[in-house]
Amino acid sequence: MTGVGRTLVREHVHRIIGRPAVVFPLLCPVREDDWIDGWAERRRLAQTASGVAELGCVFLTQHPGSPDVTWVCTRYEPDHFIEYVRVWPGEEVVTLAITVRPEGAVSEVRIRHLVVPLPGADEPALERRWSAAEFDPSMHWWELSMNHFLTTGELLRHREIPA
Repeated sequence: MTGVGRTLVREHVHRIIGRPAVVFPLLCPVREDDWIDGWAERRRLAQTASGVAELGCVFLTQHPGSPDVTWVCTRYEPDHFIEYVRVWPGEEVVTLAITVRPEGAVSEVRIRHLVVPLPGADEPALERRWSAAEFDPSMHWWELSMNHFLTTGELLRHREIPA
């Protein structure tokens, strides 16, 4: 994954307990406070007219020892599709596309990350961060957390991981 124009694509499909009209609103930087452990402490809103996800919404996430990551909602189709572009200065630009489709009583949530390393990025670290061994557990946690919230109304803490 070296050189100009190289990209990395990571895709995951989740089965989420709830219809798209219930699941989709949770794909919001503000609503993620309700169901992603630690999100509220790392996220800051920069721009939103409605107070929740919308086209043009801008927010930042903070990571210890790194510059803030800037996120912009670049596409917004309620109950069906949302896209964010996030920029981690000096490391990567990621387009995060999420499609929500009904599958009976549940929703199929398809998440696609398109990762473009920036010039000067630590490419071995980037490849490790996005490897299946490193990244897939976080996506599994994402699915567990959302389903836990939708079935209990409560935030699943990292220390409460179900067996």
